[in-house]
Order: sequence, then structure tokens, then C-alpha cells
Amino acid sequence: MKPDSMPTMIDLFSGCGGVTTGFRAEGFKVLAAVEFDPVTAQTYRLNHPDVILYVEDIRDIRPEEMMERCKLGSGQLTVLSVCAPCQPFSRQNRYRNRNADERASLVLEAIRFVEVLLPVFLFVENVPGLKQNPGILDKLVDDLEKFGYRVSDPAIVDAVDYGVPQFRKRFILLGTRLGIQVRIPDPTHASPKEATRLGKREWLTVRDAFAGLQDLGPGEESKSDPLHKARKHTPLSLERLRHIPHNGGSRESLPIELQLDCHRNGRNVGYHDVYGRLAFDRPSNTLTTGCTNFTKGRFAHPISDRAITPREAARLQTFPDPYRFYGSYEQISTQIGNAVPVALAKVFAHYFYELWDGQRNLSAKPAPSA
Repeated sequence: MKPDSMPTMIDLFSGCGGVTTGFRAEGFKVLAAVEFDPVTAQTYRLNHPDVILYVEDIRDIRPEEMMERCKLGSGQLTVLSVCAPCQPFSRQNRYRNRNADERASLVLEAIRFVEVLLPVFLFVENVPGLKQNPGILDKLVDDLEKFGYRVSDPAIVDAVDYGVPQFRKRFILLGTRLGIQVRIPDPTHASPKEATRLGKREWLTVRDAFAGLQDLGPGEESKSDPLHKARKHTPLSLERLRHIPHNGGSRESLPIELQLDCHRNGRNVGYHDVYGRLAFDRPSNTLTTGCTNFTKGRFAHPISDRAITPREAARLQTFPDPYRFYGSYEQISTQIGNAVPVALAKVFAHYFYELWDGQRNLSAKPAPSA
């Protein structure tokens, strides 16, 4: 495929590269990316060395300069991806006043880039909480419409319905300048009970994601895969795990003497899923930045007395095994937990590619003779 025949993408708030990886797999040329955290940016650079990478605060970047470096004219970019930090809109956000968290306004930084770049399509992804923040969302939509964009209805989708072995609800907003109505692509997968009736494939499961990986005990690591390394756990944590049933068990099975103080006597302080196990024959629950620590969620292995490894977490986020990660164990786990699943990004990349290709073919048709 010739470079000038490829659709292009710029990845604002790229993280470690989940969106970029998904779009590249569908034939997009990714021109530039922005990632503020230098450790996360190094992961991105390891895997996408040909992409112009801005390791700085997006508020300090001039879109005009980016357009010049990418050798773009206004209106030539195919897709602008905007996956701003989701913590301001997350249910786990500890800020009492979400508007007090200055990161909440970062999603609106996209407007400066839209005004200059005028991309054909816009892809906005975040946590569902963004939909409950009308101050941010309404301004985003209003500004896009001022620049001639038609936007989809804000939607909440679940990544599990698009080939990700994980329940992960996400906010999605699409936009275009083509004068057509963009829509959220139809799900490709469904629950085992509904898949046949709906003509979909069955949800992928933890078993599917972990297929072929070496069995590890606590503290063990694979000799061939540095990312497949299990945490060491304290004797007390190991004793608790031994009492939690395999394949989906929870801390409710712990005897009273092993329960955390905040959970005793019928109290249910904190998150219910801590010390919970994944189940092989179900998708996983939503991964977070603490996805390799079972004291932070349902992140214990289905049958081994340990938390899942970064490799297992990366599989649940649908990163290909050759993908490299930079940083400490904790930093890598955070990058993986924060990422947009590659398979989810691929679905939207494929949708945009088909629209772009259809428009290109339409433009290439000769005008009818008089």
C-alpha cells in the first residue's frame, strides 16, 4: 500500500499505544502522538519508533506546529483520536468536586486541534462517567458542531461485545465532516446464551486470553517471557487466597479470622472485588491500574494462588505478545490497566477505514457525461 493511499491518524493522549496499535493493524498510518508521562511514552516509542511523539503537556503543544511536522494541510488528516485521562470521570475518582480536577478539561484540548487540523473523523473514548458530566460533554459537542461536524449520539459500549475478553464499559463519541451520520459499529460478540440467536460470536473468556501461557506459582516467572512474572505475596495473603474458591470465588468465603478488619461483622467497606478470583470461562472484570494486585480488585488468577501477571493483563487488554513495555512492574501494570484495548480500537479503525475508502472511491468516479 502506497503511503499516499493510506488513511492517517493522530493519537492525542496515546498512553502506551493501544489505540495506535489497533489503527495500524487496520491500515492507518499514525503520524503523531502525545503522551505526557515519560515512562509510558518510552513504551510507546519502543513499539512505534516511526511516529512523531510529543512527550509533553498537550496544553503546551501548538496544533499548527504539529500539522507542519506531519506535513499535513488542513482537512487532510483522516482520524483524530482523543482518549483523555479518564480518572476525572471515574467512579473511583476521590475528588468530591469533579470540576475541581483540572484534568477534566483536558478532553476539551481536542477542540484546538480540531479547529486547525479539521480531521475527517473524530474518535473520542473515555469512561462512562464523561456522559454524566454535561458541562464538559455539551461544550465538546457544541464546539464540534460549530466546526461543521456531525456527531453520533454519545454511547456507552462494552468492550466484551467487540472481541475483548473483558467486561469494560466505555464512553464513545464519533464525529465527521463528511455530511453523513456516523454511528457506533454493531457488536461482533454476545453472551453464550444470546450469540447464536443474534448471529454473533461468543464472548472471549479468560481461558481464551491465557491460552498457551506457562503455569506459574506466586513469585515465579517465565524464562522466555519477562512480562509473565508473578508477584511474591505475604504469607497472610497466600493464606487468604487458599480459602477463596477457584474460578470466580470472592473474599466472602474467608473465615472470620482471615477477613480484613473493614469487612468483619457484616461491614462492607471498600471494594467488593478485592481478593476475588477471575473465572476461566467468563470474561474478566474491568482491569484498572492495580490489575496485577489482588488487594485492589478481582485480579487473582482463577486457580493459582497469586495475582495475574502483566502478561496475563496484557492479553486481557488484547495487546499482541511481541508488544514491549518499559518501566517497573508497577509502572507497566498501570500502563496496561489504563490502555484502550487493542481489539476495541481495531473495530473503530475498521469502521473509519471503510467510510474513508468508500468516500475515496466515490470521489474517484468520473463525472457522468452530459
